[in-house]
Amino acid sequence: MVAVALGHDLWRALSFAFGMTWEILWALVLGFLLSAIVQARVSRRSVERLLPDDSPRSLAVATGLGIASSSCSYASVALARTLFRKGADFTAAIAFELASTNLVVELGIVMAVVLGWQFTVGEFVGGPLMIAVLALLFRVFLTRRLVDEARTEAKRGRRGSMEGHAEMEMSEVSHLYVAEWASVLRDVVAGLLLAGALAAWVPDSFWRSVFLSGHHGVANVWGPVAGPAVAMVSFVCSIGNVPLAAVLWNGGISFGGVIAFVFADLIILPIVDIYRRYYGLRVALFLLATLYAAMVAAGLAVGYLFDAVGLVPHGRHAKVESAATALGWNATSVLDLIALAVSAALVWRFSTTGGREMLRLMNEPDHTHVHG
Repeated sequence: MVAVALGHDLWRALSFAFGMTWEILWALVLGFLLSAIVQARVSRRSVERLLPDDSPRSLAVATGLGIASSSCSYASVALARTLFRKGADFTAAIAFELASTNLVVELGIVMAVVLGWQFTVGEFVGGPLMIAVLALLFRVFLTRRLVDEARTEAKRGRRGSMEGHAEMEMSEVSHLYVAEWASVLRDVVAGLLLAGALAAWVPDSFWRSVFLSGHHGVANVWGPVAGPAVAMVSFVCSIGNVPLAAVLWNGGISFGGVIAFVFADLIILPIVDIYRRYYGLRVALFLLATLYAAMVAAGLAVGYLFDAVGLVPHGRHAKVESAATALGWNATSVLDLIALAVSAALVWRFSTTGGREMLRLMNEPDHTHVHG
């Protein structure tokens, strides 16, 4: 009987994971395709010379280039170090990192599909706010000694993750498309499996108690504070944390808490360890503290702003569906089939234009490759 019960629970978790996968598949394909088209127009070689200081102009350029240079969280962290090593300002490099993983079209599309369009708007309102708060914190607390320490450690070239992807210059859309999938596939799968397990095994009452959803005023403050902490220990980043955000929203976290949770993909514990390897322990702890504070501030601001103008959804109906409810001959299934056909065409193009060699080079650190 125990084995049967365990098997049933496992099946429920996998069913939820598959259902959520089917709901967002077309959105992932569309987002990565649009991202690849934009990235094909952006030369990474010229980025570092556009980020000489932490002036508002440089930070605006860093944000815009980050959006255009969409990357998974690990690749964006590696690319920020590359820019810093090549002469970019430290603050501008971190602003680029934040924008390239949190202000990107694919994340916005998936959030709209799973959570609702209000969350996508919240992402694009909160992202610049987070970068502005971080820049202010850096102005006040980032000392020349810390910057010099970070530069010294960065020049040591310790390996983190996805350095090969960060260094590569690609212009072929199919190569960029497959590279994006290769970068985030681990996190997307992990996020979907974890979200499925939480949806199947953890009752909403648990999340309501964690996020104090019975106390509206307190919950609005506590959500943005607790959201990044939950993200840190989930070990899931990039788009993979959107299914988790859906589970948390249905469970009772505040609107601002969802925004802060999604932004916190750059302070999960494995990435904090990469900061340590890249910049040293003191700078890693400084980044953790300032990034956390900026994410909380952005979540609080967006939560109160959207509540004031009536944009916070009244119901909690994020798409956390099982396979039984997700599958069927409907608009989502049609879009998924079209998306699979488009992906097949792009993978075929990738495989016939040197793509396999490109994937091998993605895993090589500290070398610049021009491809595509």
